[in-house]
Amino acid sequence: MKLIWDEQALEQLKQVAGYVKRSFGVKRKNVFLREITHATDMLVLNPYMGALDPRLSDRSKSYRSIIVNKLNKMVYYVEDNAVIIIAFWDCRRDADGQTQQLK
Repeated sequence: MKLIWDEQALEQLKQVAGYVKRSFGVKRKNVFLREITHATDMLVLNPYMGALDPRLSDRSKSYRSIIVNKLNKMVYYVEDNAVIIIAFWDCRRDADGQTQQLK
């Protein structure tokens, strides 16, 4: 199984990682990135582990999401032999607004 980051999701991840570094330092940023790596490694091994996302049930694809840590979640779908991550959300923000930003 292959892992693919959508450009928008990768940009969202970079923004959050930059915020973590500026606010909490390099060590915490490294811990944060290890959490992301662990979550993506798990997705590659078990792509259907995430729950179907009810906010996205009206879309053409079956979008799933997993909580990465207390503050972030990844939204993805499985297609062919790939897990495609389409969003990296800050759970403290307005979920409806983030849902509307998806392609």
